[in-house]
Amino acid sequence: MKTLADLFREALMEKGIESFGVLSKRFRKSKNKLQDVAVEIINGKGAVFRVLEKTAVAWDLNGNHVEGSHYAYAPLCMMEKFEPVLTPEELRSKLPEWPYFIIDLYHWDRHTQKEKGKVCLQVSQSYGLLRDYFTGRELAVTWANDEFKSMFHGPIERITTYAGPTADFLKEKGIDEVVLLDPWADDVLSGEDFGVGAFIIGGIVDTGGNKKKTTPKIGQELEKAGIKVRRRKIVLKGDVVGVPDRINRILGIILKMMVDGKSMDEAVYEFQEPLHARWRLRKELPKRAIRYKVNGKTYRVVEKELFDEYSRWLKIRPEDFVKVLRELDLIALERKRIHHLNKISNARIINGKAYRVILLKKAAMLCYNC
Repeated sequence: MKTLADLFREALMEKGIESFGVLSKRFRKSKNKLQDVAVEIINGKGAVFRVLEKTAVAWDLNGNHVEGSHYAYAPLCMMEKFEPVLTPEELRSKLPEWPYFIIDLYHWDRHTQKEKGKVCLQVSQSYGLLRDYFTGRELAVTWANDEFKSMFHGPIERITTYAGPTADFLKEKGIDEVVLLDPWADDVLSGEDFGVGAFIIGGIVDTGGNKKKTTPKIGQELEKAGIKVRRRKIVLKGDVVGVPDRINRILGIILKMMVDGKSMDEAVYEFQEPLHARWRLRKELPKRAIRYKVNGKTYRVVEKELFDEYSRWLKIRPEDFVKVLRELDLIALERKRIHHLNKISNARIINGKAYRVILLKKAAMLCYNC
């Protein structure tokens, strides 16, 4: 899927323009010059003009620095001074029908004031993500009441707010099929789902208490209104544990898959925080534990090298690994030491569980040789 930067690049190429600059210091520290300039043009802030003297700063159409250009982005007030070559109207005419990314605030009133603040922050961060790919106006917030609008400190005029139900918004836009991101869904999000007109993310934070499993209810309401709903979940190596639960991070995972062509595991890793990684590590480590019984006492041991294995797909630091070991009362030993333990122990089944039993004499010998 093409981004706004791609469309801007194509529009300049059609006019035979190979580079462009600016008449001020703006955008010099921008990581994606084409995208940021294109957004400004779309929002009616400026246009690309032909200038008489080369600009001091310029970039080629890949964003690399070049030695000045006779074409420059400048505010629209320069229309009388310079000849415009790419106006907001012209660039807008090239925009495709990108899907809407809808944050449904149907359960807004179930949140505390602090949680409502979190929702507003995550909506603002979601706008920032979409602005890095498209225009930002693809972000729609439904059930957007006056309280939300007063608490939202982002550029509310640059997103799409709708006071009514999501179903009514979809019908007004002519959208009859959507993807609902739901961690309790049976099916996993895939590339086959990217052709729908809208993706819906429940505007819910801290999903415990009276907000547990409220996302499926959003889908039920849409289906009652005649909207076809594809319920999809995002997983990490087949499990939802470890997948970020913040609204903006879920959106980021979708964009990484849809636009950048990342696999789901790669996209989840990019937006994962150590907190989410520890959730998954708590589930994974017990599966790899070996039970040793010494003088009636049980020790659960895992390989120390597991840190290297899990850190390839979980954003864990050494301190996260140690923290989870302590929480689960596990001991980490080097693989060669575990091999030694296995040599001096006997496999037994005790109360239906597998153990390796070490005799006290052999244990004392092991300690002597440590």
